[in-house]
Formats: sequence, structure tokens, C-alpha cells
Amino acid sequence: MQKQVLLVGESWTSTSNHIKGFDQFSTATWHTGASDFIAALKESDYAVTHMPAHAAATDFPLTLEGLQQWDVIILSDIGANTLLLHPDTWLKSRRTANRLSLIHDYVAAGGSLMMIGGYFSFQGINGGARFRHTLVEKVLPVRCLAWDDRVETPEGSTLEMTQPHAVFNNISGEWPWMLGYNEVEMQPEGTLLATVAGTAHPLLAVREYEKGRSLVWTSDMSAHWLPQEFTQWPGYRQLWINCFDWLTERA
Repeated sequence: MQKQVLLVGESWTSTSNHIKGFDQFSTATWHTGASDFIAALKESDYAVTHMPAHAAATDFPLTLEGLQQWDVIILSDIGANTLLLHPDTWLKSRRTANRLSLIHDYVAAGGSLMMIGGYFSFQGINGGARFRHTLVEKVLPVRCLAWDDRVETPEGSTLEMTQPHAVFNNISGEWPWMLGYNEVEMQPEGTLLATVAGTAHPLLAVREYEKGRSLVWTSDMSAHWLPQEFTQWPGYRQLWINCFDWLTERA
């Protein structure tokens, strides 16, 4: 039976203004950054359900029991505000569950959490993702910085392994280049598996927290930080499978 993975985030809506001389009009388009990730995991031991960012405000579970139906929860390019501000709280001033606290309790009780980098992961662009000093950060192997944590590497950056680990199983050869990542710091309880080559910045790290596990990949799962050379590389699929295998492995 396939294990169930909930991918939260990795979508956005863009608006454009088109000005043609005296006249102008506006358009809106919806985008997803999850397509390559979901396609790579087809016919694997993991069934991925995508909850886009706009749906997460209402649809992300409000109970621990709701979270525990998932073997792995992934937060990718979605800020803390979307999970904190349910429409009942934001629009109607009603009390609702603190879903960052629920994620903490989910991991503590034996769940598995992954955070993948992006403009609204970790601390994010202009510090807007706001996971620093939250209960989600408490279970991660890394700490978020207090400011805009994006590191753009238009010249390309690569992975440097710091120690052998199961997440590298069956991945051989040279790793493709990346175009950026979120800068973070290690928690004392975390285990550093890979850095961005030439820096001490964590790229891949893991942690066991109470009965559960967490893992971070501080670059993206898709463009622009992860180019086609990476998402079409055979190791792309294997990396995520290895991560899920470790996260869901229990003695």
C-alpha cells in the first residue's frame, strides 16, 4: 500500500497589467511549481496529494487527527501566515486552531515533516515566510534567520556531501547545479548531511524529534532555483524517495 504524502504550497497567482498606448487591461494567471515533483513520484511507494497555497488557508487540517492521516507532510513555498490565519480568524475574528502548533504535535507524536526551500519557506523573501521562532521551527534540524534568507546563485551552486546517509542511496555521479537556496543555521540537535559547496550553509539536514522525524532541503523543488537539468536528472526522483523512506522508517 502506498504511503500518503501531503504537499502544501507550491502555487501562486500572478496579475499583469497590459498597457497599449492609451488603453490597458489586466489579466490573472494561476501557476504551480509542483508538477515535476509529482510526476517524478508516480509509480512509487508514495502517493502525493497537492494542497495549493490558496486552498491551504481553509483546507489544511485543524485537528491533530486530521494531520495524522498523512505519513509525510511537506511545507514548500508557503508562509506561516497562510496556516495561522484561517478565514474564520482573519475575516470573522473567531478563534481557530493554531496549525503551527498542531504540526509540532504531529511530529512529536510520530509524524514526519519536510520543509523545502523557496521564496516563502523558512524566513523567506523580506522575512515574509516568518517561520523563525515558531513551533514548526522547533521540530526542524535548522534555525531560520531573522531576515530575508534568500541566497541567489545565478552562476550556479552545487551540493557537497558532509557525511554518508540513506538519503544518498542509489544516487551516483555528479549532482546538477542549482540557482539559489534559503540560508539557515543548524540546530544543535540536527544532523547536517550536505552543504552548498564552498559554504557552510546547510542544504540537506535531518532530525529526530521526540517520536517523529523532520528533514529540510533548502533549495527548491522546481524553477527557478532548480533548473530542468536538475528536475530531469535521474537522481531527482531517487532523492525524494530516499527522503521519504528515511522520514517514514520506524524501528
